[in-house]
Amino acid sequence: MLYLDVSFPTGFPMRADRLLSLLMLLQTHGRMTARDLAAELEVSERTIYRDLEALSTAGIPVYTERGPGGGIALVEEYRTNLTGLTADEVQALFMLSIPSPLLQLGVGETLRSALRKLAAALPPSRLPDREMARQRIYLDTSWWGQPGQVLPHLATVQQAIWQERRLRVAVRTFFGGEIDVIVEPLGLVAKASEWHLVALRSGRPHVYRVADLTAVEMLEDAFERPADFNLVAFWEAYCARVEAERGIYGVRLRISPDLARELTWHLGEQAAGALSRAGAPDAEGWREITLWFSDPAEARGRILSLGRAAEVIDPLPLRKSVLDYARQIVQFYEERSHEKG
Repeated sequence: MLYLDVSFPTGFPMRADRLLSLLMLLQTHGRMTARDLAAELEVSERTIYRDLEALSTAGIPVYTERGPGGGIALVEEYRTNLTGLTADEVQALFMLSIPSPLLQLGVGETLRSALRKLAAALPPSRLPDREMARQRIYLDTSWWGQPGQVLPHLATVQQAIWQERRLRVAVRTFFGGEIDVIVEPLGLVAKASEWHLVALRSGRPHVYRVADLTAVEMLEDAFERPADFNLVAFWEAYCARVEAERGIYGVRLRISPDLARELTWHLGEQAAGALSRAGAPDAEGWREITLWFSDPAEARGRILSLGRAAEVIDPLPLRKSVLDYARQIVQFYEERSHEKG
């Protein structure tokens, strides 16, 4: 919030809102002619000069330069103070890039426009800080091998959240099936560039990956959002619970390029985090990641379901166990084929 205390002598004939507009024009553009100011404010140039005199009387350091290249401007130090941004704040602000989740929401261009307006309002002394940040820090919120997600239902979910309307959704399950449920959407959370819907189902909050929603219908009936629901507090508690329940058996895997693109479908958020921490692919496009499971039996079952797209590197006992089970499966099917042949 910007607060400007622009006090003028009692009985002053000018409108305070016009004086404030004049002040902000000079702040934004740096230097303007009386003719341009008069055109912007739809008054005469004589009125502009009277307003400038009023600003000076009120202690605002405004000055006029005549001749080519001249005009009306604020003293540089005052423009800096009016912006209220320090060098560190300017650098921090322009380190921001538009993250992909906000682009998916359709607000990327709006944010770019807002940043452009903020940049236009910066005094010349702060412009090098802006460019320095842009050329030295870039935030890429995607992970290696991340496919470009198409989320056709994200806009409908967002609209239902704003309007507090119920949703009928079809949710893809882990084994490829679907469930149909009616939920009361409370909020959207983007974690590791992946959108999650937080919604009430039968009065209890649940979390759904938006990418798992195969169909979404916004219903006519509205619902009453719980007054005490705090999205940030809920999500932090949810993540803490997930972390606490996460397995303690670590497995280092080498995964194929095709599996890297689809791993989040198989293993969800853990896979997204593992991929974000993985290094660059090798010459064949394979990558090494670490995943966590509750015990060796769960790890073996999950890894076997990935077929030849994943190779266990460590621990060695698990690698031998996967190999042993794979041989048993091959032997079983070969024997059954001979029996039927």
